[in-house]
Amino acid sequence: MEKIKKETISKIIKKYIKKTANSFKSDYNKLNGKKFHNIKDKHNNIFISSLGDEVVVYSALMRSLDSSLGNTIEKMALEIASAVGYKVSQGVSGDLSKDTIQNIAILLEQYKNKTNPKKVSIEDYEIIKKFALETEGEQKFHNSDYLLEKEKNGITELFLLELKIGGDLDNKKARSEKEAIFEQYAILVNQNREKIANETVTIKTYFATAYNKNSIDAGKEKWIQGSVKTFFADEELLIGKDFWNFICDDKDGWSFIKEEYNIHSKMLKNSIEFIVDSLK
Repeated sequence: MEKIKKETISKIIKKYIKKTANSFKSDYNKLNGKKFHNIKDKHNNIFISSLGDEVVVYSALMRSLDSSLGNTIEKMALEIASAVGYKVSQGVSGDLSKDTIQNIAILLEQYKNKTNPKKVSIEDYEIIKKFALETEGEQKFHNSDYLLEKEKNGITELFLLELKIGGDLDNKKARSEKEAIFEQYAILVNQNREKIANETVTIKTYFATAYNKNSIDAGKEKWIQGSVKTFFADEELLIGKDFWNFICDDKDGWSFIKEEYNIHSKMLKNSIEFIVDSLK
């Protein structure tokens, strides 16, 4: 990875971890912290409080930390993507026809059919593309986790990503994620019909996770999540390492992210220790 890219990414990581650490310490200040009630409320759970004050504090803090880190990681990744050259946006708006919606529903039902399920394939997007190109519809807006754009050899590459930090989704949520991806893809196809015909725009979609819960340094090859794989093809997965390499637009992205996070995460650790010590 180039030195200037390393320096840029390092500054972004440090900024977001420092902000999260300071917010966490402030939120759990026992005098006026807006989240301190989480610890007090946890004492009302006799199944936790009977295990001791330290367990009460840590159980409250860890749940909150998990949520805070999720938001931090999403924002951090967006800024990194922008810094390394992607054009970043977080919404898709445009025409979506009833025929397209109907065919999306048919595909989703086929994936989860218990007696004769359809194996999910990247080629299924061609079905959606056909209807999106041929039919007009009504305006629809979707919030997107990441819509990234990059120019390469005169071609505009559009990348639509849905990020779930750990990737643990049940069948209902996985289906909902794929439906949203399909609809956003159809809208983008409709918007870019002429450029697609001229082969000056390409569109790819991904389901991404910030880490691989089954293996620290592996990508999708060692990731086990059956409900997601029912609805997303292997080519759509950006798991842990693969996600950060993609966001950093560099084959060493994950290695550098992990290294820098280990350095700056001490600020978070210090905040947690400060909160715990203040309650003794």
